[in-house]
Amino acid sequence: MKFVLQRVLEAKVEVDGQVTGKIGQGYLLLMGVSHDDTYEIADKMIEKVSRLRLFEDENEKINLSIGQVDGEILVVSQFTLYADCKKGNRPSFTGAGSPTLAEELYEHVKARCKELFTNMQCGIFGADMKVSLVNDGPFTVVLDSQEIL
Repeated sequence: MKFVLQRVLEAKVEVDGQVTGKIGQGYLLLMGVSHDDTYEIADKMIEKVSRLRLFEDENEKINLSIGQVDGEILVVSQFTLYADCKKGNRPSFTGAGSPTLAEELYEHVKARCKELFTNMQCGIFGADMKVSLVNDGPFTVVLDSQEIL
């Protein structure tokens, strides 16, 4: 499982011109699923996100978690995080999990995020989404379950 986690001042996602999710300060979480991912991996990844200290404290040190700043989270499924560009000029997506598995894990991550964060918003799985954000910093972190778990 891969997460691209962007610290934002605000973010939103639109589908067919309609806003499906909109947040203020917090994280935009882009989520990719591989063939080997499980609910257990998803839970560990979300726990990691909840504990990461990516927000500044009163001394301008990156020392606070999203919960400590009452941050919000916008979760967007993005299979292209598993793009393989090693051969040729057209990416291969064979490393991405099946749509069925990806949607199951996406729904699971959304449910866990609702439990853990002040406000959880989301995109629509498999839809053509337009995502906009104001990246705070910019501050972007890539989490790969193969590397951190």
